[in-house]
Amino acid sequence: MTIDLTVSDEVRALAPGFTHVAIEARGLVNGPSTDETSALLDEAARRLAVRLDGRAPHEDPHMAAWRAAYTAFGAKPSRTRNSAEALAKRALADGGLPRINALVDVYNAISVAHLIPVGGENLDRIKGGMRLVRATGEEDFVTAAAGEPVVEHPDAGEIVWCDDEGVTCRRWNWRQGPRTRLTEESVNAIFLLEGMGPDAGLEAAGAELAELLAKVSPDARITVRPPS
Repeated sequence: MTIDLTVSDEVRALAPGFTHVAIEARGLVNGPSTDETSALLDEAARRLAVRLDGRAPHEDPHMAAWRAAYTAFGAKPSRTRNSAEALAKRALADGGLPRINALVDVYNAISVAHLIPVGGENLDRIKGGMRLVRATGEEDFVTAAAGEPVVEHPDAGEIVWCDDEGVTCRRWNWRQGPRTRLTEESVNAIFLLEGMGPDAGLEAAGAELAELLAKVSPDARITVRPPS
């Protein structure tokens, strides 16, 4: 049974070039970062540097399109960067990309190598379907501060991913909530690859992600949905 994913008409109107690819993976085996996933992150940073050829990440045409979308719903893209731009900056900085766990390392590597936002959600923590909507401002976003749960609320009009329990990711793909993050115990996941415009390269990135997931978890059942 596949999870229901919907993009609201309001979001489509604001960003008509938006598209996404979803990959469902069940029966995954996660764990700590490995030498192999660490190498993937290093190679992704190298690929990013070749793509940018000395430019800053925000100067890439795809990141410029994301910045325009963020501006359209009232966010300041230089302060709340989309996840791909934020990761790219870390990849190019001293210290490089963080190592989180095997699955997160894999999808972060794809995000950086292809310069597209990629997120992973624990399917067992999603309540009902997932929806990309413009927030009313009353939705709950449960995060953490000083190790304690804290309830925040998105700004009215902010674009958020949500399920029946609340917001799972604020400002499109800027900040994921801890409830649905992939941990070392996660076994079922959905990966969302998001793009702006026809040249985002989502299909190639999705195919590479599916291939890497199969290497990390050879017995997993992986389904790639076409762009929508």
